[in-house]
Amino acid sequence: VQLVESGGGSVQAGGSLTLSCTVSGFPFSTNTMAWFRQAAGKEREFVASILWSVVGSEYSESVKGRFTISRDNAKRTVYLQMNSLKPEDTAIYYCNAGGSYTSDFYSPSEYWGPGTQVTVSS
Repeated sequence: VQLVESGGGSVQAGGSLTLSCTVSGFPFSTNTMAWFRQAAGKEREFVASILWSVVGSEYSESVKGRFTISRDNAKRTVYLQMNSLKPEDTAIYYCNAGGSYTSDFYSPSEYWGPGTQVTVSS
């Protein structure tokens, strides 16, 4: 199983970025996908998830209304469109494949990408 994130970079507050995560060696089209992030000195936190069927997605309160998760099953890729970025969005963003929902919370699987750095300056 291989997950590769891309699209990170440095932007000013209010700007936008789109992250991509391409998956191989894994039944992508029938599994939930998610994005997490980890800021320096903090624990990794959930950002967004999307069901295999595309019909359902979840977001953390901190990104709701600003970020959009989507997927293209034919391309085996999940995206995270990030708008109205804030300095507090600065973190390494990780893709996770095949987690599950437990009591309405997404529990990540063992399958992670190496991450991509997002830096938002004020």
